[in-house]
Amino acid sequence: MWPTIVEPMSWRRTPRLIRQSDPENYHVTLPIAGSVGVTHAGREAVHGPREMHVADTSQPFHCVTGALQAVGLEVPRKLVPLRKERADLLLTRRLPAEEGYGSLLAQLLGQLAKGAGPYGPADGPRLGSIIVDLLSSLLAHTLDQDASLAPETRQRTLTLRIRAFIEDNIGDPGLTPPAIAEAHHISLSYMHRLFQQEEDTLAVYIRRRRLERVRRDLTDPALNDTPIHALAARWGFPRAADFSRVFRRTYGVPPRELRQRVLSASSGINRRNTRTTD
Repeated sequence: MWPTIVEPMSWRRTPRLIRQSDPENYHVTLPIAGSVGVTHAGREAVHGPREMHVADTSQPFHCVTGALQAVGLEVPRKLVPLRKERADLLLTRRLPAEEGYGSLLAQLLGQLAKGAGPYGPADGPRLGSIIVDLLSSLLAHTLDQDASLAPETRQRTLTLRIRAFIEDNIGDPGLTPPAIAEAHHISLSYMHRLFQQEEDTLAVYIRRRRLERVRRDLTDPALNDTPIHALAARWGFPRAADFSRVFRRTYGVPPRELRQRVLSASSGINRRNTRTTD
């Protein structure tokens, strides 16, 4: 995958070019700004921002764009467990990037397009597997062919959807394993099985993510005037005493003391900068 910015242009994939070299890939385009018009497999469509579409490098197509910022992705067709004649129905079709599997795929591509960030070379194979799983699930779901996916792919993508659901609702004190299972129309026991191979149980994962959010806010100077109990409640801890106890057990310091340390360190830096300026 790669980010790209282009001036208005037109390009064609012709039968001659296909005969010369064909990687047999599905090519996915995610416009960020601008639009792209595509003629492919006897159909025409125009896709604007956040409207993904897929092309097949083994078939001719023609694209026309204005000024365009986009993310491109190429995945070998052999990795996508869909019959070619079924997948051909999706060529030029708008694939939404605002919900379901499309949202997860678009978020990941957008994050990677901004830079590798915390990822290293060893993360490449796992990221590749996640991207293939999400794309396969998106295409299969769009075709109502979810049953064609391998059980492992369905399980991995469902786990990703659950994690995304948790992040979107992390401040809701009602975000519990039973509520998450109900929202995804699965049994509580099956959901726990999905997370058996994970580092934390689901309840521990939710609590850790909430604590990380509160800790981040406690160290933000712009939030110094916000009461600690209000920050805790914002991220799903309605009882201040329970939050303080869990926070201290996790980080080895009470939340108030952590905030004071950060505030003191920030004040010290500001004083040194002021003396240097003077």
